Amino acid sequence: MKLHWSPRSPFVRKVMIAAHELGLADRIETVRTVVRMDTPNPALLPDNPLSKIPTLVLEDGTALFDSLTICEYLDDRAGGGLFPRAGAARWQALTWQSLGNGLLDLLVLWRNERDKPEARQTPALLESFAFKAGATLDRLEGMAGALEAERFGIGHIAIGCALSYLDFRFASWDWRAGRPKLATWHAGFDARPSLRATEIVDA
Repeated sequence: MKLHWSPRSPFVRKVMIAAHELGLADRIETVRTVVRMDTPNPALLPDNPLSKIPTLVLEDGTALFDSLTICEYLDDRAGGGLFPRAGAARWQALTWQSLGNGLLDLLVLWRNERDKPEARQTPALLESFAFKAGATLDRLEGMAGALEAERFGIGHIAIGCALSYLDFRFASWDWRAGRPKLATWHAGFDARPSLRATEIVDA
């Protein structure tokens, strides 16, 4: 399998954490692929017309995207482990995954707006992103006990990746302040071997 990959993408990292947890990492060839919102990557377009990563190309040439689809494919290929198959546990895991992915989407948009020249920034957007991110973190603080109690799965990966992205791109924001349970949970998440093997770097 070939994965269009970047060491900076939290969505790619989510896929690679899943691959390590499932024992499939050594079956994936990572291909450094640069994507930008304002510049399509011609080398990526044959595999993904959206010019987005992660994109996973299977042995038969079939391309899968995005991280939600790829992670579930890897889980199925490995015989399960990260996605509960049915019932309340499945809906909880998928909802947690959506919460983590949604927070990541918000943070990427916030960073893009924040990094514009000041004259082009929209203050209302910046305030909205900050408010929604804070509200999500407060909700996660209340969920920390449930995250700790449940079997590690795709929801934990998505939420943990979002918190790690905060450390990477919003280092000046002390998101742990006032959220001791979430901070403790994330410290345990960050210590897993799959996290150590996929550390995000600005390269």
